[in-house]
Amino acid sequence: MSVLRELRMQQPSAAARWSWDASLAARLVLAVTVISTLLIGANLATPLYPLISANLGLTSFDVTMAFSAYVLTLVAGLLLVGHWSDHIGRRAALVLAVLVGLLGAAVFAGASSLGGLVLGRSLQGAAVALATGASSAALRDLLPHRPEWASRFTLLASAGGVAAGPVIGGALSLLPDPTRTPFLVYTAVLTVLLLPLLVLRARPAIQPAAAARPLTALRPRRPTVSRAARNSFWMAAAVGFFSFSIFGFTLSLAPTWIASLAGTDARPVIGVLAALVLGASAVSQLLFLRGRLVVPAGLAAMAAGVGLLPVAGAQGSLPLLVGCCIAAGLGQGMAFRVVFNRVSLQVEAALHAQIISTLYVITYLGSAVPVLGLGAAAAFWGIDPAVAGYAAVVGGACTVLAAVALVGALRRPAGSGQERPAG
Repeated sequence: MSVLRELRMQQPSAAARWSWDASLAARLVLAVTVISTLLIGANLATPLYPLISANLGLTSFDVTMAFSAYVLTLVAGLLLVGHWSDHIGRRAALVLAVLVGLLGAAVFAGASSLGGLVLGRSLQGAAVALATGASSAALRDLLPHRPEWASRFTLLASAGGVAAGPVIGGALSLLPDPTRTPFLVYTAVLTVLLLPLLVLRARPAIQPAAAARPLTALRPRRPTVSRAARNSFWMAAAVGFFSFSIFGFTLSLAPTWIASLAGTDARPVIGVLAALVLGASAVSQLLFLRGRLVVPAGLAAMAAGVGLLPVAGAQGSLPLLVGCCIAAGLGQGMAFRVVFNRVSLQVEAALHAQIISTLYVITYLGSAVPVLGLGAAAAFWGIDPAVAGYAAVVGGACTVLAAVALVGALRRPAGSGQERPAG
């Protein structure tokens, strides 16, 4: 079987029987569909957490532990296996990702304890880590002369998948057995998606492993910070860390908090509200905003959106909550796009993959580490005071970053705010 040859780091056979020599468009659709589907599956549980917590007797800290298991495994996976597709091939890495994703969904759906939830979420994180590098690299391979479109497809697939997960999970939870049915439907979709991957005629790996010691190519890569882009890197890392802490909150403990406003039975509404921040972030990528003040304006919008969350909770105001989510999401998308592109343009080409991976590691940690602290605070003081404190810390950090970005923007020449797409 051709996939097994690739996993042994042998070049795929061009004359493999029953292989599908897919067109460029079909390969693009397949790469985008795999990563977006895996991210949908990883976030199906977001509106279900209040119900799962009630069924299994979980605390707020338990919920954040289950969520953080996914993120921490994803971070570790980016360091350990993010480059594997360079050596085993894009198709083989995506097949592995789908298989691990199937296993993770099955374990999570059948979990009867916190340990089962953590294991299922960890497997889902490993699947997304495998697919993230493979799908984004596949898009770059397929669009060598349009790197900006490869980056745009990657961003839209990632943000769209994460945003769609809670909405789809909330809708499917209206069916019988609401904590398991969404995952049964998802595993059926993943199984169907696996079929074209298995028959796809694979392209050779871009960095074939040495025949004598092939496994050395799979060793983890050391995180790296570029000397040429050091200042831009740390600004992007700070923006990414605190902006993803907002994502972590909306995808983990926010559904339990929102349930006190919308009601525990309003799971579709909870799913939509949880997806608003990510959806707004994705939409912001289509706005093509320019100028020196995009980053400070985006950070100020994030600070305002997060800072007003406790006010929305205290007043029980769903319209204000919606406004907070949209402001935080639009601001995150505006700011992170520019600072990320700035690093991508300044970094040395030979270190590009390592440095961008390091940036993503710090960014994803933002969606796990602060959320664990939030969960512990909620268990000790209660969810409303914990959310208020969380909003104050994250909103304050975004305000400080906005001030730093404003000073830096005013020191740069007027034309320097025009950022090219990363790629």
